[in-house]
Order: sequence, then structure tokens, then C-alpha cells
Amino acid sequence: MSGPAWSAGAPAEIDRRAGGVPARSTFPPLDELLAGFEAIRAAHPDLVRRRRIGTSRLGEPIHVYAVGGGPKQNLIVGGVHPNEPIGSLTVQHLIEELCADPGFREAFDATWHIVPCVDPDGYRLNEGWFDRPADRLHYARHFYRPAPDEQVEWTFPVDYKLAYFDRMMPETQALARLIDAVEPDVYVPLHNSELGGVYYYVSRACGPLFDILRAVPKALGLPLALGEPESGDLVAAADAIYLMFGFAHTYDWLEELGLDPVGPKPAGDSSTSYADRHGAFSLIAELPYWSHPASEDTRATEESYADLLARTGQSHVETGRVLTDVLAAAAPYLTLDTPLRRGAEAFAPGIADSGRAALARAAGPEAARPATEAERFSCEDVVHMFRLRFGSMTLQALEAECRAGLAPAELRRVARDLADVYERWQDDAVRATPADPIDLNKAAGVQYGAVLAAGALAAGLIDG
Repeated sequence: MSGPAWSAGAPAEIDRRAGGVPARSTFPPLDELLAGFEAIRAAHPDLVRRRRIGTSRLGEPIHVYAVGGGPKQNLIVGGVHPNEPIGSLTVQHLIEELCADPGFREAFDATWHIVPCVDPDGYRLNEGWFDRPADRLHYARHFYRPAPDEQVEWTFPVDYKLAYFDRMMPETQALARLIDAVEPDVYVPLHNSELGGVYYYVSRACGPLFDILRAVPKALGLPLALGEPESGDLVAAADAIYLMFGFAHTYDWLEELGLDPVGPKPAGDSSTSYADRHGAFSLIAELPYWSHPASEDTRATEESYADLLARTGQSHVETGRVLTDVLAAAAPYLTLDTPLRRGAEAFAPGIADSGRAALARAAGPEAARPATEAERFSCEDVVHMFRLRFGSMTLQALEAECRAGLAPAELRRVARDLADVYERWQDDAVRATPADPIDLNKAAGVQYGAVLAAGALAAGLIDG
């Protein structure tokens, strides 16, 4: 589609292109993803430039691919959380479209910088569920998320009050150097959520952009997430759209609740906070794998919001206690220092901390109101999400010792007991929140539409 079509009706063009992502039922393993980028580069040697920006902790090269030569600088980064691979489909489609359509490139008048995956080591640890992403139990059983201080997204420097963090990983250093070199006008790290509806984060408010962001999911038949946000300190700029704040904002919020804002293993600030130094407009689109109609049901329930927070918060405290007790019982026999073990050891107490934050919020006067159906759905499902995700990671860490022949009888008993608990958690999740898998091309289409909307904002194709 030519440049004039964008100028005449960018929102309609974004909707059209968001619906054009090819159908796919699996996520690409990393080797396939990178091979696809290399094939595009080989087919368009005069258009696509590749540059190495760093090396992963296990020695894997990390590259950025640049397309176009316009003055606006758009930086799109995949794999910032390696358990969130919808972005792998988005970046593949983006570079293909940029190469195939000169009018598309002309309309944005930008240089597009695309990182297929900034955490290749972590991405590979999730490939065990990429073949069956529609199966929530299979997904969870093979799930891996790095400990907070090993996440590229959350290991940028911090020096605030009692918090100090400067242990940037090689991958984080690579992304920081790239941000400083590019000085992006638009920065989009590619994330996704798990179950429910679509929501977004933006670094500043923009009403016309918000209209587009909410319209794209509707055009593809996906609900918005109008329930409980990921964190109680988030500020909504519009329905399903939240303003981004840095480390200091969350620190102050936890401090006001009377909770420890640092924790025993502190992490750092986000990549979007780092991009703020260059005045970037940052946008994050959060897409689920499974949808549920309750995610946008704003009718009041018979339960108070305070009671909902207290009930689900106590469940988080109990989940954290179960997993912390398992790890304490296993600790004398553990010998392997694996990413799964480090993640499990970080997230088990973190779940309990989330519960304590919910309990503290439940005591506040603002919680004395009816909860909505969407809030009840999202709060209850996070209980199941934490159990499935981090129960699995703990169990995988114990099973690694057993498979390696390093586990004495005591550790094998701990692993069997946790497997029994985990099976009950699986059954509870299936009964509580039956959900419909989302077509991967629709999920990637929403994210792709968000990328185009951010680029259109920078290019003046929509009002800012």
C-alpha cells in the first residue's frame, strides 16, 4: 500500500495490516527465527543491514537488523522476556513487510532497527512448549522465566534511596549500547501476557493513539483487559492503557504500603526508563495466549474489592509459602546452579510479597467498593498463573537433579510431593478458568498494529 493511503487514513490502514499477519500454530525456535532474518537479508542485500550488538552469557551473538534510511529512528526489540515469544512472529512479519513494500517504508520515513531476540539463552529454555502453545498445561509445564536480576528488561541501572543496582548482564549492556547509539524516537520492547484481554503501556498520553490501540483488538475479535492491572501502582491513562513509570514510582508505592521496596535480591530499572533519556516514545502491547470474555466485564459483583484483594492475596502468600518450604527442604541436596533453580528461588518469595501487597491494599479506604467481574476474573486467574508457572519451574529444577542422577532419596521424595501438589494446581486451574486459545496471527497482529501505530505517531501520520 502506497504512502498516500497512510496519509489519507492511517487508522484504517493499521487495522488492515494488523489483520494480514500470516496464520501460524507454533512459535519458531530460535534457530528458525534467526534463519528467517538471514534469508530476508540475503534476499535484500541492498536494503537490510545487520550489525552485531553483543554476546549472550552463553556466547551467542546478538544482532540488530536495520531497514530504511529515514530520519525517524524506530527501535523494536524481541525477547526482552524470553517466555513471551509473540514478538518473534511480529518482528518476522515487520521486516518482511518493510522489504516488500517501498510505499510502506516511504510513509514512515524512518530507519527501523529490529532485534529478533535479545535474550537467546532464555528463549531456548522456553522452546519446549513452542510446539503446543494452545495447551496451557503443556505451556506451564515447560515454562521458564529468568529471575528478576537476570531479565534483560529489568536489569538497567538504579540508584534511588536504599536501592542500588549496577549488575547489567551482557545482554542488557548490548541493548543499552544500542539504545544510546540509535537514540530512538520510538522504542517498542515486545512483550505479551498470558490469559484474558489486551492491554498496553505508554510513556506519555496521546488520545488519538489510544483510539487506534483499542480499535485493533476489536477489529480482530479480541477483548480488552479491563480488570486488575499487573501492579497496584499502575495509573490508567484510558481503558486498558497504562502510563509507564520507572523504578522510583514502584519503590515509593511499596514504601507507602509499609513493604520492603528493595527485597533480598534486587533488580534494576526497565529498558523503557533507559530509553527515556533520549526522549523516546515507548509503547508496550500485552497480548494473551488465551482470551476470556470476563476480562472486559465491568459489571459489579457481590464481593467487595477489599475482600477480593484479601482473598487472592492470601492465596499468593500460601503459594509462596508452599514453594519456599519445598525449596528449603530440597536445599541440602541441590547441586546444580541452573537458571530454573535461580528463577524458582527468586519467584517463590516474590509470590508471597505480591500477596502481602494485595493484603495491604485491601486495608485501604479506596478498596471499600464492589469488585467488578473483570477484576475478580483477573485476580483469581493470577493465583492460578503463579502456581502453574512457578510451581513448574520449581519442579523442573528438582527434576533436573533427578535426571542427572544426583538426587538422593530425600530429594526424590520432595520432588514427588511437589508433583502431587502441582497436579492439584493444574486441575484447579482447568476447572476455574477454561479459556479459548487465541490464533497466534491475531495476537501478533495486535502487536504489529501497535508497532505501526507508534511509528505512525512519530511520522506525523496520526495526531500527537
